[in-house]
Parts: sequence; C-alpha cells; structure tokens
Amino acid sequence: MKIVRGRAADAATSPRSDTFTGTVWADPVLPTTDGTTINVVTFAPGARTHWHHHTGGQILQVLAGQGWVCAEGGPARRLLPGDTVWVPPGERHWHGASETTLMTHTAISIGPTRWHDEVAASDYARAHNVEESA
Repeated sequence: MKIVRGRAADAATSPRSDTFTGTVWADPVLPTTDGTTINVVTFAPGARTHWHHHTGGQILQVLAGQGWVCAEGGPARRLLPGDTVWVPPGERHWHGASETTLMTHTAISIGPTRWHDEVAASDYARAHNVEESA
C-alpha cells in the first residue's frame, strides 16, 4: 500500500508541449506505479492533447472549467466540473479546454500512453459547433 499526501514527493508542475497543443501544465500526483499514472492537468483556453490511446484505458475527472473529449469517429463531448469519463483501452481520443475557458482534470492513465498526431485545428473548431445530446 502507498499513500501519497497531496502529490508525489519531489513532484514539480511542468509545462507540457511535445504531445499537446497550446499551454498545458501537468502536476504529478502519482508517478507511474504498477502501470498506472495520475496527473492533475490544467489546459489553458484552446489547449488540448494530441490524439492518443492508453493500453489499459483512462479515467478523467473534471475539476474546474470547461472542455471537450472526443473519440475518433465520434462527436466531441462537452466536459464540465464533476464529470467523469471512462476511455476504454485502445480507444484513440483527445481532450482539452474550450476556446474561452481553462479546464483542469485528474487523469488516471492505466498502462502506457501511445501518442499520435496533433488534433487538426479544424477538428478542434468543429467541437465548438456540437450540440450536446447527453
């Protein structure tokens, strides 16, 4: 058993850039332990991940702001504080803030993350024209 009080020891909030578009900060809560990584991630308005998937899946818990999550081939879905998202193993997806509001979420990644290409600006813009159905 391991208890982390607040955040990982010697953890530092760090800007992320190689696999993100825009300004994104990651605050490690639990460094990779038995294949699971937990980060609190804050996206500036308009920032988002690149397309990616997780070999064991991912859980996102939205803490603040507004954003989007989108699985390949599906519509973008609006995210609000209190929302929890389960992304199944291998599902290619992206997530990030809205154009005008930051978003902070806890990301629990199970297994390695496989990063893909950047989300096209046109695909991100299309998210803002989606009518949320559920």
